[in-house]
Amino acid sequence: MTTIREQLEARERLMLAPQATFSDATQGRARPEPEDPIRPAFQRDRDRVVHSKAFRRLKHKTQVFFSPAGDHYRTRLTHTLEVSQIARTLAKVLRLHEELTEAITLAHDLGHTPFGHAGERVLDKLVPGGFSHATQSLRIVEVLEQGGRGLNLTFEVRQGISTHSKGKHGLPINVPASERAATLEAQIARVADIIAYVNHDIDDAVRAGVLDPADLPRSAVAVLGPTSSARIGSMVSDVVTESLACGLESLRMSEPVLQALLDLRAFMFERVYENETATAEFAKATGILGGLWEKVRERPGAWLDAETIEREGLDAAARDFLAGMTDRYAVRLFEELYIPRPWIELPRP
Repeated sequence: MTTIREQLEARERLMLAPQATFSDATQGRARPEPEDPIRPAFQRDRDRVVHSKAFRRLKHKTQVFFSPAGDHYRTRLTHTLEVSQIARTLAKVLRLHEELTEAITLAHDLGHTPFGHAGERVLDKLVPGGFSHATQSLRIVEVLEQGGRGLNLTFEVRQGISTHSKGKHGLPINVPASERAATLEAQIARVADIIAYVNHDIDDAVRAGVLDPADLPRSAVAVLGPTSSARIGSMVSDVVTESLACGLESLRMSEPVLQALLDLRAFMFERVYENETATAEFAKATGILGGLWEKVRERPGAWLDAETIEREGLDAAARDFLAGMTDRYAVRLFEELYIPRPWIELPRP
């Protein structure tokens, strides 16, 4: 008698496109473990990510604007959810594996530092050998979660996490075969990330008064549309059309739409991500993270994981500790370690 999981795996074979990644064909986990009687492998991975401590910390990590007072600014968590929703839409329409796509997108930013990309730049200078949030995300699911055991995710999810990052100039799609992610689902995660952040960061920047919608590149607006909803719809529709046109040989985007997306990204780096007004508070992140880096290394026994120090050294333990912090925890610990407390004289009896 077949299990519910086996029935679901058989249903995948009937419903998904031949180019999809199938649960029963996974390359497996680093540590073999018994299959779940109900959930296929990628669904288990998705659930493990959602229940992880690193995922919960994303709600207090900066996306663009540091500790925003308004209720409607994105955090790293809401960014992650928006990426996941766009990615699931693409996967569903293209008949690719939704749970695999969702597992990758929900985990893709687990390793992000406090204070957003400013924090990542600080750690990149502090940590010998540099710092990458994609590499740290992979480290979290492979090593740091579950008391050092990691989440033991499938190869496909881990590979998707490692290939999602594009940097300031990297292409999110239409890359040569040698540079593509191994699965179409991971390729979806890569392009959904930039579709999400370019559009919601424009929305947040307008809300913050840093950006006027009239300043957006006219050529990009002409191609994609005047609103966030219209632009996302244009890009998602284009990816679907172009990818189906090439028989799902890879994920594709037409050149005019891709160029418009890249123009918007370049505009956002110039006007928002690297703008002095928008990032004024992030200059303080250098002092906070630099100060914490110094202090925790002076007293590693108080803050850092002893096993990591023994196995990989002090730098690795300090990197894991700082990268895992939320914005508010970093500020609070800095105040505790550096800001003197007033002496309160106790009343005499």
